[in-house]
Amino acid sequence: MRPSNAIVALAIGVSFQMSSFVVAAAESATAVQPAPKAATAELKATPGNGVSGTMTLKAEGDGVRLTGSVTGLEPNSTHGFHVHEKGDCSAPDASSAGGHYNPTSQPHGDPKGSQHHLGDMTNIVADAKGTAKLDLKLDDVTLRSGGANDLVGKAIIVHGGPDDYKSQPSGNSGPRIACAIIK
Repeated sequence: MRPSNAIVALAIGVSFQMSSFVVAAAESATAVQPAPKAATAELKATPGNGVSGTMTLKAEGDGVRLTGSVTGLEPNSTHGFHVHEKGDCSAPDASSAGGHYNPTSQPHGDPKGSQHHLGDMTNIVADAKGTAKLDLKLDDVTLRSGGANDLVGKAIIVHGGPDDYKSQPSGNSGPRIACAIIK
């Protein structure tokens, strides 16, 4: 008994639909997945300083959480801590990192206040062993978005003294003692 043309056409159609489904499933499995919303930064000391550290940055709500530690600081000391506009730590004094990251053209200020650079962060404080533990949130910034507020490709700077949150344009926090590129 020979199958009718209608049955053969139906079988071919079902077979074609199944192979299309298999191809679509395979394509979605091999599609490029979005980049993770995380980054790292390794602090390197400027000459004459023994500061180092490792930081992790992760997207969190409307901002980024930064965690990690900074070692080699003077015991019980306070230091300005900022994101700078260029991911370049090549100059001996880290001046190649440029100024504070400020895509919104705000005055320098306390990050807890209403007006401040997006790169302004709270001072870090070393313990009796010269280590500062980090766990802070930067608001209104992103990771790997490609937008003006994306932190990837910027630098993190540790300064030699505390930020006064008032002096313009950068808080009078002294020389740059360590630099890290956010990757």
